[in-house]
Amino acid sequence: MKNTKWIALAAMALMLSACGEEETKPVSQPQEDLVENENEVEKEEVVEKEEDVEEEVIEEDAEPQYEINEANWTVKPIADAPSKVVLLTIDDAPDKKSLEMAKTLKSLNAPAIFFINGHFIDTDEEKAVLKEIHEMGFEIGNHTQTHANLKQLSEEEQRAEIMQVSDSIESIIGERPKFFRAPFGVNTDFSRALVKEQGMLLMNWTYGYDWESKYQDANALADIMVNTEFLTDGANLLMHDRLWTAAALTDIVEGLRAKGYEMVDPTTIKGVTTE
Repeated sequence: MKNTKWIALAAMALMLSACGEEETKPVSQPQEDLVENENEVEKEEVVEKEEDVEEEVIEEDAEPQYEINEANWTVKPIADAPSKVVLLTIDDAPDKKSLEMAKTLKSLNAPAIFFINGHFIDTDEEKAVLKEIHEMGFEIGNHTQTHANLKQLSEEEQRAEIMQVSDSIESIIGERPKFFRAPFGVNTDFSRALVKEQGMLLMNWTYGYDWESKYQDANALADIMVNTEFLTDGANLLMHDRLWTAAALTDIVEGLRAKGYEMVDPTTIKGVTTE
């Protein structure tokens, strides 16, 4: 009997020992899996962060795609940039139609430069218009304070014409203009030097028609802007804040695209510093 009791007790002890092992064994495996999974997640997050940083670096270090050819003021492709392009520019902004023109261009996904005259940003309403155009993503250029012929001014007067509007633009949009276009396309040695000193890119144009009386009609203007003999790869197109130009703008952009031309993003032009 005694032997039978000891055998029974030994068997019970072995069973309890086995149950204890079965209860504790599975605990360690999920913990190891959890650690490994956490490490994998951390590794994935690090890789994603590294990819994000790499993308940011690529954007910051992006090379310019175009440069200005002062022989005819076209934009010339650098390396493998597309050559069948034009540059859209709007002078005398923001007079009466600039905001409407900006909205039209935005809806067409057509970048452009708006060249500002200082006497059009005197009031709070005009300042708000300029700020809205800039916030829509358009580049802002300096077109002097009063649209004076620089060759008829002293050096100090030229300085005032250029610096006053740059200061006003900066106070409104928080940055200084990156482009300069002289009224009537007339520059002086002094204005050229000052523009360079101020870090602006000197700009003129290849062709424009909307100041001529026979083209102060939307249909006539759209036709000549798209079908002129002066349309060439990289053409720098001059337009103004005018009623008929605003009305012709969609036909101009669509007509140029129908001929295979796209619009250059001004920020891709060599000499423009992007912040």
